[in-house]
Amino acid sequence: MRTATLIPATESPLRISQLRQRLSALGAKDCHADRLLRGWSQLRSFDVKGSPAATFFPAAMRAALPAIEAELDGLARLHGEYPADEEVARLLVELNDGQMVESVLLPRGGLCISTQVGCAVGCVFCMSGRAGLIRQLGSAEIVAQVVLARRRRAVSKVVFMGMGEPAHNLDNVLEAIAVLGLQGNIPHKNLVLSTVGDLRVFERLPQQTVKPALALSLHSTDDALRATLLPQAPQIPVSELVQRCENYARATGYPTQYQWTLIEGLNDSDAEVARIIELLSGKYAIMNFIPFNDVDGLPYRRPTAERMARIVGTLKQSGIITQLRDSAGQEVEGACGQLRARHASGEDVRSRKTLRAG
Repeated sequence: MRTATLIPATESPLRISQLRQRLSALGAKDCHADRLLRGWSQLRSFDVKGSPAATFFPAAMRAALPAIEAELDGLARLHGEYPADEEVARLLVELNDGQMVESVLLPRGGLCISTQVGCAVGCVFCMSGRAGLIRQLGSAEIVAQVVLARRRRAVSKVVFMGMGEPAHNLDNVLEAIAVLGLQGNIPHKNLVLSTVGDLRVFERLPQQTVKPALALSLHSTDDALRATLLPQAPQIPVSELVQRCENYARATGYPTQYQWTLIEGLNDSDAEVARIIELLSGKYAIMNFIPFNDVDGLPYRRPTAERMARIVGTLKQSGIITQLRDSAGQEVEGACGQLRARHASGEDVRSRKTLRAG
């Protein structure tokens, strides 16, 4: 006879595949697990007495539902919300072991989420990797960030561009993408995986049932400069990375988004602009420029508004779709990783911006 309690969770971060195994031990089939994941990711509560779960789920699973929901609800909790304007807010998210990650509510139903606590790439302009990689997020923790955001407003697009390099946690990221695309009601083209150019991404994404759109953290067309800016990224020529992105874009029908943090005097030269035009002309691509966010202790600055406008205008005139993205969080010094770092140092950010505690 099956027990009516959940099998104890492992000490490692919860993965969707582990949850499915535990549900199977309670008599659940794939359709039951899918329905649970659909309900969780779309904010549908399973009140056993008043819901279809009362007859649809196996008896042991029904008995365990309160414990299951409590465990899933505890995966990610809001520690603080830092609004930049009516549409944009940074969320400092506390995981069940006390570690912090960051998510960002974006305009038009967008959400940027984290895949790791910290990061091993060590981009010189980014706060996320200053302390290195602390741990991986489980796939359930990744999905839990979307659930947390959906309690605040509708989410129809999820970008994996927060803390961490998704390619370094690819099994968990792909599990989360599968849930969001199959049970979470997110269009596949609206799931965007960002990478610094790890070859495993190009090998595995085409094999997936849910194939996300791809974003490449480029930041320079010069191989030597890019290696300096992204010291732990794979040393693959930029031309090869762009061609691999183009092959994936043509195969999926989703344009590649090229990410470029604009830093004055470093990667905003006319020579860089000319090489971008050479690389991306005729490609299925979108160039996203992100003005550098000031970070304590770093010497970099964003270019002037006039300089950024000229760069964008030049690329557009050359037929390259180009966007100058708002670097959400500048008002609260909330560039990716900054909120977590300031919390870890004990600094109270409420002196700089109103905090809505969760």
